[in-house]
Amino acid sequence: MADIQTISIAIASASVVAGVVYYALQLRNQTRIRKTDMIMRLYSTLHSREHTEARTRFIRLQFKDYNDFIGKYDANGPEMIDLLMVGNYLNEVGMLLHKGLIDIESVYDLLGYRVANLWEKMKPITEEWRKDEPQTAKWFEYLHNEIEKYEQKLQQAGVRNG
Repeated sequence: MADIQTISIAIASASVVAGVVYYALQLRNQTRIRKTDMIMRLYSTLHSREHTEARTRFIRLQFKDYNDFIGKYDANGPEMIDLLMVGNYLNEVGMLLHKGLIDIESVYDLLGYRVANLWEKMKPITEEWRKDEPQTAKWFEYLHNEIEKYEQKLQQAGVRNG
């Protein structure tokens, strides 16, 4: 028959294992909650009136390249503000994705096609700015590339986009 000391060691060991399992489950749940909260905050910003209007105005701008943009629009004007608002937001989303704070599936569901359209629109300006600041829109471009990879993965799996 087992003595009291053996039983107490077994109970203590089982308690430690149960505690570790409970902690792991809580940690996993907290990570999911944190990512969900982050996506909801990004969603709120993306769909705010101010951001929606800036994005819409920016995508409607007509220019061929950086020089054309600067020739048509004031460097301190509302068009530049719209460009910076949209570009900085997507740069930040790209950084969060790179750091693993949000996942590509959620980002794709949130932003999807918008990233490609906005990157193509902003790319000529970014390329010019990178002559002086090589890191300009680094995470925005990363976001664009990751969304393209994800879309290719979906296509290979036979999943429809959008």
